[in-house]
Amino acid sequence: MVSAADAGDAAALLTDVPAEHRVALVDPRFVGHLHALRLGLTDPRFPAATVPGALTAQPQARPALVRALERTSAAVGAGAPAVDPGTDPAPGDRTVPGRIAVELEAEGVAVQRPALGSLVAAVPTDRDQEAAAVAGLVAVDDEEVRLRNAVKSRDGFFTTFCISPYSRYIARWCARRGLTPNQVTTASLITALIAAGSAATGTRGGYIAAGILLLVSFVLDCTDGQLARYSLQYSTMGAWLDATFDRAKEYAYYAGLAIGAARGGDDVWVLALGAMVLQACRHIVDFSFNEANHDSVANTSPTAALSDALDNVGWTVWVRRIIVLPIGERWAMIAVLTALTTPRTVFYALLIGCALAATYTLVGRLLRSVTRKARRTERAARALADLADSGPLAQAVASLVHGPKRALTAPAAALIGTLVMVGAALFLPYGSWLTVVAAAVYVVLSGFAVARPLRRALDWLVPPFFRAAEYVTILVLAARSDVPHAVPAAFGLVSAVAYHHYDTVYRIRGGTGAPPRWLVRTIGGHEGRTALVAVLAASLTHTSGFTTALTALAVAVALVVLVESIRFWVSSSAPAVHDEGELA
Repeated sequence: MVSAADAGDAAALLTDVPAEHRVALVDPRFVGHLHALRLGLTDPRFPAATVPGALTAQPQARPALVRALERTSAAVGAGAPAVDPGTDPAPGDRTVPGRIAVELEAEGVAVQRPALGSLVAAVPTDRDQEAAAVAGLVAVDDEEVRLRNAVKSRDGFFTTFCISPYSRYIARWCARRGLTPNQVTTASLITALIAAGSAATGTRGGYIAAGILLLVSFVLDCTDGQLARYSLQYSTMGAWLDATFDRAKEYAYYAGLAIGAARGGDDVWVLALGAMVLQACRHIVDFSFNEANHDSVANTSPTAALSDALDNVGWTVWVRRIIVLPIGERWAMIAVLTALTTPRTVFYALLIGCALAATYTLVGRLLRSVTRKARRTERAARALADLADSGPLAQAVASLVHGPKRALTAPAAALIGTLVMVGAALFLPYGSWLTVVAAAVYVVLSGFAVARPLRRALDWLVPPFFRAAEYVTILVLAARSDVPHAVPAAFGLVSAVAYHHYDTVYRIRGGTGAPPRWLVRTIGGHEGRTALVAVLAASLTHTSGFTTALTALAVAVALVVLVESIRFWVSSSAPAVHDEGELA
């Protein structure tokens, strides 16, 4: 820490600080809570941030900061006091750091002003103000505020009342011992994998241990986010790990249950894959709808108004959050049923619960869409196109039909294509080449669906329809093949493809755009993979070659998407983020 006599002196001192370092300016008369300074000066997500009497700038904002300091120095004069009572450049902050923040904003630098709530941050100009600031300082326990703010502002009933009351203290314990959120996230993954291994034993003792370990894993899963908020250790890598590890834990546990059931003579792989497919389709509905309406103009509807009104009635908030079967309730149900019942019962409960939740959510999304008068932005249309995951076949069709007026809307084309593909897989004789013909129809309709920008009210349905078509087709063809281990191989393939789809979502959320086009072309796009599986089922009818082909395809897709994903996230220059995530 170095003291500067005035703004001009501070500008000169900045030249001695390496350009890659963050810098902070604090008025020497600052009176306030330590956590107020943490919020204002240590959050890595913003190029610049300020609280009354203090300001910080990341390396990318350093040049603008130097210029702002020079202009401020010229305006107030050398040796000017830290507080200028004659101006009020930022409400509640007339300090030199406050003036500099306004100058930074004038240059186009986004300056974050965190909400301090009951925390005190002030630069008193007389004894009365100083006494008031000190009184506020003594009246509020900033450590209690810090712990309270570590808990996610919107969470499920089980998490809020059964986990967070003590997991926040685990987060503090981790922070005081120098543990990072990523380390806790990794511990949660390892615990869940051990739980999956316990379930795979197929014994009652293994199931009981699996249920307990799954709950421990969920406690750690809550703790990592609370640790990030408590210590302000936000990162792009952390948000990605948290999101992808959640899926890896859930899928690994499903596989463990299926293996355990098979040891006891009960084949539930179809149920396991069905639960995974349903959950993934639920998520893409949420992701697609949210991205479509992320920055819509006139983004209101009577349905949304009713939802907001219900959120003002305490008990309805919790009922509505429980109905969607969020991750806390879902994992608690899985853990308890694993310990007390059988894997088949677990999957039946999952399928019924997730189906009801998906119906409730989908109806709400549809009502909001048809009653909302909004204009989609180019960003939203681009996000939906990226979520569609269209490969070279669909893109080729789209280029041919781009000009003429379409007889079908995008959702109608996607829905008809999905019904044709899934219907053929379900009802045509297994191994029939007519299924391949249906796949060709699906490819054409997929191209029609994305031939024009997805800007209409219901166009957000296109990615969910594509996900359902691909995942369900793989599930049905594998289940109908009667080939040993075909469904476990299909489970691996859907897991690899789902990882790619979740990776796409979190790249878009992080503001870095979708995966590169070469990656989508290499793994075929949704329509290419669906058509390929249909061809494999027709050409390798009732032979072990079908299992081998599905396994090889799963490994190939997994290798390509994992290598590219890890390369991207490890080397990403995306800004630090902390994603509060979905309730589900």
